[in-house]
Amino acid sequence: KNILALGCKIAEQKFFATKDETWGHKWGFQDSQFILHPDRTITLSGNRYELCGVVMPDFIPYVEESLQIRLDPDDILPEVERKTVQPPRSNPAFIDAVVATFPEDRYTLDDTERLLHSHGQTTSEEVFKILYHRVDKTIDMVFYVESEEEVAELIRLAEEYDVCLIPFGGGTSVSSALKLPDLETRMIVAVDIRRMNKIEWINADDRRACIQAGITGKQMEEELAQHGYMVGHEPDSVEFSTLGGWIATQASGMKKNRYGNIEDIIENITVITPRGILEQTEPTTRVSMGMRPNNLLFGSEGNLGIITKAVVRIHQLPEVQEYASAVFPTWDQGVAFLHDLSQTNYVPASVRLVDNIQFRFGQALKPKSEGLKKAMSSLQKFVVLNLKGLDPYKMCAATFVMEGEAREVAYQKQNLLQLAKQHQGLAAGPENGKRGYMLTFAIAYIRDFLSNYHIIGETMETSVPWSKISEVCQVATDKLFELHDKHNIPGRPYLSYRIPQIYHTGVCIYFMFGMYMKGINQPEDVFGSIEHAMRQVIMDHGGSISHHHGVGKLRKDFLPQIHSPASIELLKEVKAFHDPNNVFGIRNNVFAE
Repeated sequence: KNILALGCKIAEQKFFATKDETWGHKWGFQDSQFILHPDRTITLSGNRYELCGVVMPDFIPYVEESLQIRLDPDDILPEVERKTVQPPRSNPAFIDAVVATFPEDRYTLDDTERLLHSHGQTTSEEVFKILYHRVDKTIDMVFYVESEEEVAELIRLAEEYDVCLIPFGGGTSVSSALKLPDLETRMIVAVDIRRMNKIEWINADDRRACIQAGITGKQMEEELAQHGYMVGHEPDSVEFSTLGGWIATQASGMKKNRYGNIEDIIENITVITPRGILEQTEPTTRVSMGMRPNNLLFGSEGNLGIITKAVVRIHQLPEVQEYASAVFPTWDQGVAFLHDLSQTNYVPASVRLVDNIQFRFGQALKPKSEGLKKAMSSLQKFVVLNLKGLDPYKMCAATFVMEGEAREVAYQKQNLLQLAKQHQGLAAGPENGKRGYMLTFAIAYIRDFLSNYHIIGETMETSVPWSKISEVCQVATDKLFELHDKHNIPGRPYLSYRIPQIYHTGVCIYFMFGMYMKGINQPEDVFGSIEHAMRQVIMDHGGSISHHHGVGKLRKDFLPQIHSPASIELLKEVKAFHDPNNVFGIRNNVFAE
């Protein structure tokens, strides 16, 4: 009686990427984009985010100050209108078998569909090229699977007729994991799993749910909430990324302090490979059963098979959700606060510390204040900058999200603000905390807005020990400025960073960086080479290859620095057994070309 079988609902309309409400090649929803007005203010269209409709007069001046450029509203980088789509490479025998086996709404050779499935969201290697130049390789067919039986049959046909299959979830990869291998000569089929988006069952007693891998985080949480539950995994891409994609990249969410990273949330994974199904027969609370093949599936990046479903841990919706924030005189004092907080029993669901540059970035996205609100804002600014002596070009900010029972949240709030005070932190209120947290979803659209004006931006993350935080931030900054000068790039580079995750032994550092690339030959390639060099220097000084974005092809060169030769050979032998004909030939991670 405690198991709710939800089954499969018949969709009124089959999902196709060309009918989706997202931009497709760009980030986000089609009704949401930043718009520059003649008076040099900007607004965010639509009504999905709290920032929508707000007139922001300070953002363009902030960009110009940061990059030391003058942004010309009329100097727009033209997007390619008729994008190049390579003719599909045909395998007639395979196509005949597909046509004979599956309903016709499962597959398509449509050019737009194929192009939409030929890239992820990596700025330099994928998005910039497809918007302003071209991508060299295109998917040959798109297949929309609707069941595990269809997945198994498609894999069987691909192996029989020597076809390459590429698993495709939300398309939000920022590691070039969806970039098609240069040397692949077979017909390539993108296997889109977004029609497999059902919650199969919920077990209330055991607090588990079985969920198909094609569901997006947004849909999953909305449907679970109807039954009083949540998973709590909330990456920046939660609106668009899928459960299967989280597993394949070993993702992390903003509320991992309370709900865990993806490997803490998942109790069982089902993956279909050319040699059969990889899964445990039953999910387990915790088990000592020898080596677990399930663990190899985290971070598998499409190399072994297609993830079809997972058993996840669920939680009752929290009684209370509260936000809070604090400002600190310097970055080092903010980091010291996080270090002490990580050793307490009142760590909130989410805690994030932004540096001064990113703090001012958030301030630049605020509306123009008027009347009483303007007076109060001026008074608050006077208190912070004068009475408390904070330097506006040194101060940083922390935001908090607390979830749980009312007593628990009250305990967290009281104690973490007291701890902040011990580090000369000043409470900045719940409104700033909520705004800082929710800005994450809106600011992702800024990359594509700024690219119109010759500015290329990207994010990069790493995990570092507590003792290496300052060093890694400094060497990344130094390397960016060094290479910016070396390539004679106009203006000044932009780099800001935040700490979105804290652990016992260290933190995740999340970098945002950008450059004004007008006049630079092949700007996306120059930008990519700078990013590569920054990653190397980060690793040289104690940072990891990635915290949650994954390896894909973007970071493949660094793998020999973190894996022994025997470890790499072990992974290759697992792949060789389960996929001897390389049906899943996306070639990510250690399998890269």
